[in-house]
Amino acid sequence: MLNSLGAIAFTSFVVGFSGAMMPGPVLSVTINEVSQRGFLAGPLIVLGHGIIELTLVVGLTLGLSRILTQEPVMGAIGVVGGVFLLWLGFGMCRDVIKGRISLELTKGGKKSSLGPILAGIITSISNPYWSLWWATVGLAYVLIAMKLGKIGLAFFFTGHILSDLVWYSLVAIALSLGRKLFSDKIYRGLVVICGMFLIGLGIYFAYSGVSFIT
Repeated sequence: MLNSLGAIAFTSFVVGFSGAMMPGPVLSVTINEVSQRGFLAGPLIVLGHGIIELTLVVGLTLGLSRILTQEPVMGAIGVVGGVFLLWLGFGMCRDVIKGRISLELTKGGKKSSLGPILAGIITSISNPYWSLWWATVGLAYVLIAMKLGKIGLAFFFTGHILSDLVWYSLVAIALSLGRKLFSDKIYRGLVVICGMFLIGLGIYFAYSGVSFIT
């Protein structure tokens, strides 16, 4: 399934998009910064977010590549990453059904003294969900991409960061032009679609992990 550059780029984009869409500190600071500074604050926050993620990817490939590419380790990471994706996918669908998901584009708050780029870095690091994602799903993707060499890693990271850029740009546009452009109904529909995609990919990751172990 994930044995081509196109497949890695596409699936990393969808998985990254589903993660970016969930409410959290990066979304909150994006809403606040865009309302105070304008549309460009959204892409600048993604730039800060991308800087810390690129640093993490480089660190993973340089410092842990020999250990991570052993089959038992790859298998364990695949299983854990798969279970985490299943948990995320079911959770996203459940929250939509129970009415817990809403995109609150509420203007207000004070302009951050950090600036959009630094705010993107700090809110990413301070988010426990972000650390857990990279320790499981992100790590599993890095291992898969490494099979295709540096170009595989480049396609993975490009797909992943593009999802953040697309989503937060949409949020910035919606905040600038009004809620009629992007309603809660559309948002919830996208969350369900991404949740179902995560469930399918989680099954694939877990199955691949078990195959490595056995």
